[in-house]
Amino acid sequence: MKKKVVIGMSGGVDSSVAAYLLKEQGYDVIGVTMQIWQEENPDQVEENGGCCGLSAVEDAGKVARMLGIPYYVMNFKREFQKQVISYFVEEYLAGRTPNPCIACNRYVKWEALLKRSMEIGADYIATGHYARIEKINNGRFAVRSSVTAGKDQTYALYNLTQFQLAHTLMPVGDYTKEEIRSIAEKNNLPVAAKPDSQDICFIPDGDYAGFLEKQVPDRMPGEGNFVSESGQILGTHKGITHYTIGQRKGLGLSMGHPVFVSRIHPKTNEVVISDCDVFRTELTCNQINFMGMEDLKEPRRLWAKVRYAHKGQWCFATQTGADQIRCSFEEPVRAVTPGQAVVFYEGEYVMGGGTIM
Repeated sequence: MKKKVVIGMSGGVDSSVAAYLLKEQGYDVIGVTMQIWQEENPDQVEENGGCCGLSAVEDAGKVARMLGIPYYVMNFKREFQKQVISYFVEEYLAGRTPNPCIACNRYVKWEALLKRSMEIGADYIATGHYARIEKINNGRFAVRSSVTAGKDQTYALYNLTQFQLAHTLMPVGDYTKEEIRSIAEKNNLPVAAKPDSQDICFIPDGDYAGFLEKQVPDRMPGEGNFVSESGQILGTHKGITHYTIGQRKGLGLSMGHPVFVSRIHPKTNEVVISDCDVFRTELTCNQINFMGMEDLKEPRRLWAKVRYAHKGQWCFATQTGADQIRCSFEEPVRAVTPGQAVVFYEGEYVMGGGTIM
């Protein structure tokens, strides 16, 4: 009997080819697009919906028809509002810089979709992520880097659980982007040349502060002071939601030399400015998710990434509490940002990660 798999289809080339590959491998494939955008106005959905807007539904539907697989649109608006948008807003208001894709992966694309898929009899869910899932020597499932370093998406997947990994397929991780587009072209998939989505799906214009203003206009922090490390007032900022650690451009300060955001204090509505670029040799994280390793009873030397585009750095990770890990880096790391994730690797495998405090 064929195993049944629900593939999340964003209307892009990666998930479309993933659906094709799964069908070729003999699975009973069902295509699903997750409806997540909150607006009901079609123009607003199309403008703001990113990977899950109206064009996503149209393109994914075309691909599903070509492949001869059932296709549905499932409503996940409530889950997305609670787990992604509300989280995103609260983190920025607290002076932190969130990563909504990590939250969406764990709680919407996996937790909610997997639950609903299993309710209709599916054995697995699948995605078009450039990553692989393997059971390693200690018996645990871990996300493994894709064959192409340029498109590796493991950082944003560190928070998945063992149960979720055991019921997930990622067929795209064995291919390069060029190979995926070639497969799409050879099989006449209509999205073969469709460009990749680069921005946060619900803020395609990149105006985070503008998005927050629409969401919680009555809670937006107003203007405040830029201050030096010693507390000297340097100027006026537009509101703490406009800034992130390590930011240099767009500050509007004429200091005669480059300056950087080093800290954000929401209680005093201050943005601290440093003359020196922002490097640290240590961080603490919480909200830990162990993946390839079951625990961290002994200090362990691991490769760590502190943001998606970070190449990584060696660190010694030590568990200092039930839900707390301290990382001591062998070389200074730039712009360690509260709210972002630190993800730990051994070789190509994700060992776990947490939220930077």
